[in-house]
Amino acid sequence: MNNRRNRLAYAVMTVLTGAGFAATTPGVVVAQETSNEIEEILVTAQRRTQSLQDVPIAMQVVDSKLIDDVAAENLGDLNGFVPGLVISDGSPTQPRYEIRGIATDDFGIGTDPAVGVYVDGIYAARSGASLLAFNDIERIEVLKGPQGTLFGRNSAAGAISIVTRQPEDEFHSLLRVRVGQYGKQYYEGMLNTPIGDSLALRINGVYNKSDGWIQDAATGQDLLPEENWAGRVALRWALSDNTSATLSWDHDDLDQLARPAIGIIPVAAGQTTIPYPADPATYIDPRNAPVYNDVVGNEESRKLDQVNLFIDHTFGSADFRSSTSWRQFDTVNREDEDGTNLIGVYFDTANIESNESFYQEFKFSGRTDRIDWVAGVSYYQEKADQISDTHTYTDGIDTLGTNLGIWDGLGIPFPLYGGTTAFLADLGIPVSLLGMPWREAMYNNGDFEAYAAFGDVIWHLNDKTNLTFGLRFTRDTKKFTWTNGPHETPELDEAIAGLEQAGFFTMWPIPAEAYRFSDIIFTTDTPPGGYTDKDSWDDVSPRFVLDYKINPNVMVFGSLAKGYKAGGYNSVEVASQFENEDVWNLETGIKSVIPDAGVVLNASVYYYIYDNKQAITLDDGSSGEIPRYVIDTSDEEAWGIDVDAQWRPLDHFTLYANVAYIDSTYKEKTTLGDDPIDLSGQPTGEPHLSASLGASYEWLLGNAGDLQLSGRYAYRGESRCNADSERQGDCSLQTSFQVGEDTQRLDMRLGWTSANNTFGLAGYVTNVLDDQYVTGINNITRDTFGTPFASISEPRMWGLEATFSF
Repeated sequence: MNNRRNRLAYAVMTVLTGAGFAATTPGVVVAQETSNEIEEILVTAQRRTQSLQDVPIAMQVVDSKLIDDVAAENLGDLNGFVPGLVISDGSPTQPRYEIRGIATDDFGIGTDPAVGVYVDGIYAARSGASLLAFNDIERIEVLKGPQGTLFGRNSAAGAISIVTRQPEDEFHSLLRVRVGQYGKQYYEGMLNTPIGDSLALRINGVYNKSDGWIQDAATGQDLLPEENWAGRVALRWALSDNTSATLSWDHDDLDQLARPAIGIIPVAAGQTTIPYPADPATYIDPRNAPVYNDVVGNEESRKLDQVNLFIDHTFGSADFRSSTSWRQFDTVNREDEDGTNLIGVYFDTANIESNESFYQEFKFSGRTDRIDWVAGVSYYQEKADQISDTHTYTDGIDTLGTNLGIWDGLGIPFPLYGGTTAFLADLGIPVSLLGMPWREAMYNNGDFEAYAAFGDVIWHLNDKTNLTFGLRFTRDTKKFTWTNGPHETPELDEAIAGLEQAGFFTMWPIPAEAYRFSDIIFTTDTPPGGYTDKDSWDDVSPRFVLDYKINPNVMVFGSLAKGYKAGGYNSVEVASQFENEDVWNLETGIKSVIPDAGVVLNASVYYYIYDNKQAITLDDGSSGEIPRYVIDTSDEEAWGIDVDAQWRPLDHFTLYANVAYIDSTYKEKTTLGDDPIDLSGQPTGEPHLSASLGASYEWLLGNAGDLQLSGRYAYRGESRCNADSERQGDCSLQTSFQVGEDTQRLDMRLGWTSANNTFGLAGYVTNVLDDQYVTGINNITRDTFGTPFASISEPRMWGLEATFSF
């Protein structure tokens, strides 16, 4: 414990003495010329352009400088440095977003997220296509609390708004090359050029590759590799002084191995079976455990294309924007679910999606001396297909039958397939029923539509006081189909048919039909054409805000806002349906600047009530079945504090501090399964405290350029466990390790830029202290195969970077 405190103290002192981080903190950025100048940051959090300090919303802005300084390549690389926002990116096609303790981590197409991700105002409905490579990003606005009125459906927890750079009328270009540990290679290029007097073209692309930082203990294969590339082409046409159109095409291509499962049950050389039931007292620390990956067809891939068309026109007294978007993507994620290389407990799952969506929005905005206003309508259509695929072998069915007492219940004195194979061998019959694939799959099809009309008005009551009222009406319509047939075992069926034809079962007491067994995962059959359900949900989400300028540099505000998330369906539970979510958030805060001291201080206090919150959880299973991920609901409440501060005590030296505190509990929740647990009044698992600290220092070297030293530190407190935490695997204390312990991370960077800003060199280290944590235990196969497995965080990594700009 003392060593941990010493390391924490070292990290904090390192940051606060100048090895801190050069990034945009929420609020404004202090300009470089003098310590007293404050540079205004413009944002579009309220669907119109405003100064960040005038927006009565708790939010944090990440600009391109932060992205460059910390070598962030996607949203997941910012995890921990925006307190209150958690991004789990272990599987880039199935990420998880959380704001203020609210998240929906279901990967099924029947469920929508609670955190909306928007790129240039276009909603990324599916998480599988939201964690994309950063590609020419201008800034990222993280809005905390319900954003239903301004951003729309499925932003009940908040919104992440990504703004990309647009074509400009001047020529410029950029080339960035990054190399580093574990075979890291990263290339980024951008070219912006005018074409005549009315056209501008911007082309950019990135390519990223690494070997991975885990090796298979049996084969030596590199695991957790990365390989992806992305590109964008955008063309802006100035049709007249009042009208312009921007057409863009985005492509993202990901092709790599899926995340490995790190087994925490010790497996000795030559061992062929796993002790059952799993004993937590024998768990080994996954940070030191051997890793085995025997998945057949191991793959995580994504191909995405998106076309956007933005048309802007100024009428004089009002502005108009038409936003049109078409998006299509396909993803595959086949993962190991047992963490061993033993065929007797082999189990893998795959999530396979194909998705096409269309979005259209018409928005008008304007301002007078007394009001600022924005209003619009939107339409969204999505067609989605999903396959939830699982694989094991007949060896695994034998293991299940033995572990769960199925063979004993049927009066069979041995594992069915292995015992029969042994008997056949004794008779000299060369037929084996082992090693034969067993596949089960659930097929889903979704046809979704959403209509919305919205408006937001800021009424300037006087020079100091504003009253804001916003309203959004939304209608969601969903048609959803489940299709599930018998499991697929063609090799086994052929072998059994051959034995039947040979007359084996006339002399054998077990009938042939017993070998075809029943489904073990998707146990509810559907008609051949599938089972279809259809429903719709309506919602009206209001927003009220009162803000008051105590003086030109200090604003206080209070707000009441409602958030909404549409109802839906559990993709792997036939005929399941749940209603929409609603959240009411009450908040008061202050935004302040002290120019003479170079200080920015923003803070807010909030309380929310969340009704019918949807969450994906692991049920406790039933006899003869693999435990399933199901959607359950709960009512929650929370209060918290967000503080964002920046101080520039000296020229070229800036300190940053961001803190989030939350107390989140279940108002009402009972777990699903055969042994339900009442969690009412217990914590939801969210830590009380998360924080980030940073500092940056710049040396001006005249004609020799500039030298910058920066660092950033992130802290997340210990998870607050409840009675169901151990089963869910996100909060538990084991003999050799802990899940949900408090975490810290320190990153540092040293860079040099030439005097004319055309050339730069930098070196960086992430996770300087080399702290690794157990991020979770997966228990999907613990109570059946006896094979729980874990995931861990990244080790320390270093890299070198060169940039060329002309």
